[in-house]
Amino acid sequence: MKSKNTNTELIVIGGSAGSLQVILEMVKNLNEKLAFPIVLIVHRKAGSTSILPVLLQQFSSRKVVEIEDKTEIQNNILYIVPADYHLLFENKKLMSLDSSEKMNYSRPSIDVTFKSAAEIYGENVIGVLLSGANADGVEGLGYIKKNTGQVWIQDPETAEVDYMPKHAVDEIEYDLIITPDNLADYINQL
Repeated sequence: MKSKNTNTELIVIGGSAGSLQVILEMVKNLNEKLAFPIVLIVHRKAGSTSILPVLLQQFSSRKVVEIEDKTEIQNNILYIVPADYHLLFENKKLMSLDSSEKMNYSRPSIDVTFKSAAEIYGENVIGVLLSGANADGVEGLGYIKKNTGQVWIQDPETAEVDYMPKHAVDEIEYDLIITPDNLADYINQL
């Protein structure tokens, strides 16, 4: 693992079909205290009751928050983007929600959030792309890399649905290939 990024201020994790098990494994094994927030962008059906925050809270020692418009960013919190909204970072203190058109057939779009995070956090952001069935997140990872952030991609061999991470591995210069078993370990080392 390249260790150029010693000042991690944010981790953004995008996933779709097959990513929930990876996220649960990560949440169960994270250290008690992290010096940065983690934001999850997971494709979910619009209008459905969100049980994801409740589910993740059962396995997490840290606070799990579903983002609302103008949510303040705090360290050591696990944030979840709500269904049917894109997430944008206004600055390093504030997040906002946007209901503009879908990108890659998705809202929330991983690409939208990854690009916004790259613009605000530059070299201090890590973008992680997990299992999924479309290419959402690949372009955003490229933007994170272009802005000198780190790019981590789930090993397609370990992905329940390998299309998204395989696309990313083939197209984007990455810093690390992760597996469901070692994602939390790498985060804990930061």
